[in-house]
Amino acid sequence: MIDETEEYRRARQAELNSAPVSDDKESEKARLERETGSKVYTTDEMSAEFTVTGFAAPFVVVKRKSDGQVGSLEFQHSPRLYFNWQPDRP
Repeated sequence: MIDETEEYRRARQAELNSAPVSDDKESEKARLERETGSKVYTTDEMSAEFTVTGFAAPFVVVKRKSDGQVGSLEFQHSPRLYFNWQPDRP
């Protein structure tokens, strides 16, 4: 089975994980919020708000617990932070 997204996902993953990062999760979270303009979640915060239903690095498919909306988040590897919530469109 051919994954038509693999090339894009690999490039995006390399881009996300090549930026210099701080080991301080709060500093890194603030940096990502500034750069992406989106809410950034730690693993615990993401798990409280979403249920992960699929994984294809650097993306996770999630279902928002509050209303059942399905969408995706991006994530960086270390420190593990999730961001850029995008709801699925019909």
